Amino acid sequence: MRATPITVAALAAALLLTACDSSGGDSGPSNKNKAGGACTLDAVGVQVAASAAPSAGDSGNVTVTLTNRGSKCTLNGFPAVDLQGGKASGAVPADKAAKAQRLTLAKGATASFTITYVRGAAGGAKSLPVRTAKFTLPGSSAGHSFKWTYGEVAVKGSAGAANASVSPFQQAGD
Repeated sequence: MRATPITVAALAAALLLTACDSSGGDSGPSNKNKAGGACTLDAVGVQVAASAAPSAGDSGNVTVTLTNRGSKCTLNGFPAVDLQGGKASGAVPADKAAKAQRLTLAKGATASFTITYVRGAAGGAKSLPVRTAKFTLPGSSAGHSFKWTYGEVAVKGSAGAANASVSPFQQAGD
């Protein structure tokens, strides 16, 4: 007779889990990726986490994690990242030392990329006053923007390019 309450509890838990929708309860993407095609921003969830550079001259990392909420899709190469602040903006180049890989994401799978940057002096002539970061996925023109709260980014070279780089996509999670 003791098996019955456990069985009922297990059944109730299973029913609760199947009642949840795939959006995780937030107002995330609702459209689906085309099966096996390039991943699209309208079918992935985006989370941003940072290990910000504490002061000018220090390096920081901003990691963007993508969770596929649609059909199986593929990420191939590097994301295109642009740092924007006021009238200034700067494209972030791909990390020259990293090799891009092709990742296929099943529904619910995650991948991430990292923006590594050098913090600039606040208000300095050799700093980009970044307020927003925008990225696009390979094979897509749709972009996703997020607020940049990690300080100004140092510039390098006479062209004033952002002293930053972006990694290729990496498999994330379990």
